Amino acid sequence: MTNASRTLLLTLLSPVLAHAQWQMQTSNSTADLRGIHNVGGGVAWASGTHGTVLRTEDGGYMWQSCSMPPGAEKLDFRGIQGFDANTAIVMSSGKGDLSRLYKTTDGCHTWKLVFTNPDEDGFFDSVYFSKEQRSISDHEGFGLLLGDPVAGQLVVFETRDAGYTWSRVSDPLLKVVGKEFSAFAASNSCISGFGGATFDIALGGPAGSSLLRLSYKGHYWLNDHSELGRTWQKESVPMAKGAESTGAFAVAQAIEFPAKKAAPGFEDLRLHEVIVGGDYLKPDQTTGTAAYRRRMTWLATKAPPHGYRSSVTYRAQSKMWITVGPNGTDISTDDGKNWRAVHPSAALHEPPDADRNWNAISLPYVVGPKGRIGRLDEAALGL
Repeated sequence: MTNASRTLLLTLLSPVLAHAQWQMQTSNSTADLRGIHNVGGGVAWASGTHGTVLRTEDGGYMWQSCSMPPGAEKLDFRGIQGFDANTAIVMSSGKGDLSRLYKTTDGCHTWKLVFTNPDEDGFFDSVYFSKEQRSISDHEGFGLLLGDPVAGQLVVFETRDAGYTWSRVSDPLLKVVGKEFSAFAASNSCISGFGGATFDIALGGPAGSSLLRLSYKGHYWLNDHSELGRTWQKESVPMAKGAESTGAFAVAQAIEFPAKKAAPGFEDLRLHEVIVGGDYLKPDQTTGTAAYRRRMTWLATKAPPHGYRSSVTYRAQSKMWITVGPNGTDISTDDGKNWRAVHPSAALHEPPDADRNWNAISLPYVVGPKGRIGRLDEAALGL
């Protein structure tokens, strides 16, 4: 290959190789971080093992170690949801009463235990508040809490007062699903929602994978139960299967309104949706690691991520999906049909492992074991 040809090839490849690079941040923590939530305005929350909660108010320049919730020394905080700089709910995962929810309203100086798993054999997997609900008053937020099946029924709790009280959701479909599927507490990514009233739940397991869509009608955040209407829908998802370690681990959506209409309505939206996962015991196996929605059908991705992936998100500014896992980072620019691996850039002085050892993502942040926190390098995106 001539020097001119080599230069041309590098020029053509550079936009691909430059995408989705991570600048390493200083967390001053050695915890295994699995929870991350960017609130916006420079505020983000992270959580992990040994009762660890971290917070930044300056876009990640400095991460503050929060006070430890009472009795949380041995708890594994797998999920966190922030409302603003002062308010957040953190979820621990563990058998029985080791699964708990704590809430702070004073910038993590103090915490209140708001909910403990009532099921002796239960296990919390994911807690979620939609963007619309996080923006309303502290006593009106609606959220969902997902747990492993108990007595053959998938466990779902809901709150209508920003997490202070929780009630169990019952439905015949949850019993059917609970006999076949379970959820994964790998990155607090089992639940995602859109429109403030629709929530999708990704499930996996030996029998395969499924997506449960929970839709609410009426003023679902009010305390008047008579105005609350739930509908459930179950969809099969082509993912890795055959073992308890396989299946769907994370789901995310992107909403697009056609540009040709001056004032498009809700009925005009186009929903793009992606699920990632695989087999966490075989992190380098690429088969069954992602699926994407085309209208009402889930399809296996054509060029899959390069291994098991535990978290996925969408970056609207560049119309790019990003998924992360223990062995790397992949991106898709065609709504999940095809994925390509990205690698650290020596020109940007990124460490050789900047693309890997990640558990969860909430742009622009990504977190992993031993206190790893990365921030998306905007310069690498050409912005």
